[in-house]
Amino acid sequence: MADPFRGSRSGTRVPLVPGQRNFPGWYWAATGGDLVGYESWVELGHLMRLDAEPDVVAVASQPFRLSWGHGDRARRTRHTPDYFVRRRDGTAVVLDVRPDDRIEPDDAAKFAATAAACARVGWGFERVGMLDPVLAANLRWLSGYRHPRVRREPVADALQAVFAEPQGLLAGAREVGDPIATLPVLFHLLWRRVLAADLGGELLAGATRVHLVPAVAKEVGGDAGASAAAVAG
Repeated sequence: MADPFRGSRSGTRVPLVPGQRNFPGWYWAATGGDLVGYESWVELGHLMRLDAEPDVVAVASQPFRLSWGHGDRARRTRHTPDYFVRRRDGTAVVLDVRPDDRIEPDDAAKFAATAAACARVGWGFERVGMLDPVLAANLRWLSGYRHPRVRREPVADALQAVFAEPQGLLAGAREVGDPIATLPVLFHLLWRRVLAADLGGELLAGATRVHLVPAVAKEVGGDAGASAAAVAG
């Protein structure tokens, strides 16, 4: 069944103008290879988080507007959620991004109404706040290496072989070859969740422990070690 929100863009994004307090813009999502809008740094953080999740296959910004009445009141209440997310298993979730300290009673009512509407059509709903600052900083760094062109073979295979046993980020990169050539690929694999590190615990550094994701380890062929040796020369 076609997904009407997949890859859709909203025409309601506010342009950046001097003096405004929010920071709207467009983010190129590796998931779907399309531009997705955001209206604040908080939204951008969650957009990067969604783009890096392996089970997310599509993200659309401001996907629809809800409108409902209140008895005899002439004025209707309207609300436009921030994101629609489609997951690999076919399920969907609608996201509203709002820090905990910025939720007024009217906002809470809108979120509750949106959650109820989503439940009626079989979608999930989440209201998310500020992303953990360490995780946000690491995602910002890794997002610079998100484009598929960053992945190069046989370097990617060699890095998977090296990090089959957990070790320091820089030590593993050097084991494969010149860090100038291997680190971009390593960061791409961290973004793609082929390799894993504690992105929420500390800022990425040379000593950060990196390991192959268990699900990926099962798929690594027996020639991965040979690839590592070939890259290292």
